[in-house]
Amino acid sequence: MDNSKAIKTSILLFFCLSLSSWHTTEAQHTWQEAFKVLGISWNPNGTLNREIQIPMVDPTPYEDTTPAPTALSQDIYLSSKSKAYIRLYIPLNPPKNKKLPLIIYLHGGDFVLFSASTAIFHNFCNDIASQFPAVVASVEYRLAPENRLPAAYDDALNAIFWARDQALGIGGRDPWMEYADFSRVFLLGSSAGANIVYHAALRALDFDIRPLQIKGLLLNQAYFGGLQNTQSEIRLKDDPYVALYVNHVLWSLALPRNLNRDHEFCNPISGGTYLGRVNRLPKVYIKSDFGDPLFDRSVQLAQFLYNNGLTIYYRFNAGGFHGIEFQNTTAAQELYDDMKYFVNNPFGTNSHEGISDQPLYNDMKNIVRSTGSASS
Repeated sequence: MDNSKAIKTSILLFFCLSLSSWHTTEAQHTWQEAFKVLGISWNPNGTLNREIQIPMVDPTPYEDTTPAPTALSQDIYLSSKSKAYIRLYIPLNPPKNKKLPLIIYLHGGDFVLFSASTAIFHNFCNDIASQFPAVVASVEYRLAPENRLPAAYDDALNAIFWARDQALGIGGRDPWMEYADFSRVFLLGSSAGANIVYHAALRALDFDIRPLQIKGLLLNQAYFGGLQNTQSEIRLKDDPYVALYVNHVLWSLALPRNLNRDHEFCNPISGGTYLGRVNRLPKVYIKSDFGDPLFDRSVQLAQFLYNNGLTIYYRFNAGGFHGIEFQNTTAAQELYDDMKYFVNNPFGTNSHEGISDQPLYNDMKNIVRSTGSASS
């Protein structure tokens, strides 16, 4: 079996185990049941044993690799004192006379699982680097509960500082970063990574990151929550990927022990320290699917950001499910096309090059009219 088939088989095994674990549970659930679904258990020292692992893959820094890579990648360690690193990607044949946008990517995994080197996220970044094209810096951030929030936000902010130092040439510039346009930086996150993007962007407002210019945020199926369950969470409470009771356990692992799910780390529209800064964020792309229990959270966030004067592009799909782009190539390509358009085209132009046949919406009145009741 070749490497790609082995990866797909392992991914299917992971989701099948999650499904079988879910179907054995009762109406009232325990932490043990949630841990079984997630494939985790406690170690004696209070850390987690992550038992179900989607394969992790090495970077591909050279073209003469089997199978042939779609983009080149290398790992850059940020500190000799920690395991923090950036997995950096460039297209196979980057243009010689044109700088590429820099995408800083935060992977998913509910703050508790996975890595920048997990195969599905590695392949995702390969696709972005080759299709946009772009320079992609995928962040290896610390996981909870060993490192509870805001540790992941701090790691994302440190990645932004690393990019700033690359722009300034502090400590020398990696040759691959010569292809990056530091005036066109975008923060992209999947699921928990989208949550991290939102908070890291707000934190970055407190610092001088020049000459870096963050031009936009891309939030794909953002992982947010709250004490009051939304209609989509109730409607899809038995979802095989993000079941409601499993989400509650995950937030208990991710949040500081003295905080609940209405803290701004989990519920960004509940108040908190960021509210006076939200209107300083750049343009935002928000994508969610009606078959995802987190759907209403994305609608609420879109409305909130719109009410704060931000320019919002969004796509809310019928059907779908959480993580669909990692299993459905059509859904993945639509997402790539959306993001490519968002990155490469400023608003106010008539150019739709790189966008899918159905244009992105940027009129929030459509959301308020069509989904206002679903997001209450």
